[in-house]
Amino acid sequence: MTWRAALLLAVGLATIIAAALADPVAQDPLYHQFSDRRSFAGVPNFLNVMSNLPFLFVGVSGLIFVSRHGDTVAPGMKLAWLVFFAGITLTCFGSAYYHLQPGNEPLVWDRLPITIGFMSLVAIVVAEYRSARIGAAVLLPLLLIGFASVMYWSRTELLGVGDLRPYAVVQFLPMLLIPIALLLFPSRSDLGRYIWMMFGIYLAAKLFEWFDSDIYAVGELLSGHSIKHIVASLAPASLLYGLSQRRRSGQAHG
Repeated sequence: MTWRAALLLAVGLATIIAAALADPVAQDPLYHQFSDRRSFAGVPNFLNVMSNLPFLFVGVSGLIFVSRHGDTVAPGMKLAWLVFFAGITLTCFGSAYYHLQPGNEPLVWDRLPITIGFMSLVAIVVAEYRSARIGAAVLLPLLLIGFASVMYWSRTELLGVGDLRPYAVVQFLPMLLIPIALLLFPSRSDLGRYIWMMFGIYLAAKLFEWFDSDIYAVGELLSGHSIKHIVASLAPASLLYGLSQRRRSGQAHG
């Protein structure tokens, strides 16, 4: 094992151990209190619901592109890319369903597609920076881990001892390890710049989410959370653009 791989492993293990040693974290009920609760045409929380439509557009576009060109632009990883864009597509429906009546139970259907996106992205990065064979091999285990993290949180909430730690690790750890991998192996993949772009967009989306009510207070047109949905959809769009550029240049990666 090289020192770079050892560093990634050490960071991953340290994060998992720290989460395991921490106290259980229940879902904060205030999480469901969004600033824009306006209804329109009988749809509650209309803009928080409808602002998820860009996920559908990006997800379906990605599914069509990968179905047609996946064997060329991502040999051995076509399935992972299809799963990734399926997760983005399902995020539209899961998030819209949650925002119709925010609460812990519908939040399960919001978080499951998110874990599909995160876990398949990890497998894709492994393929891009290590090998397609390993990336394909870890796809299913990663998806099962993501699924289990959401189910564990949901079950513990029902038992009155909610514990978000596994889900937090599933969401946070890829956001920590992937940039480290990109820094350690900067020239391994031509998608590197688009993955960085994705991270920048994702961070911007989280900022909009954080300042949800502050943004809504300015004119009461759009809330930070609605803008977050729109901006966040551009993150997978950047990867789709990267794949299209790879096809244009004729450089497959495997």
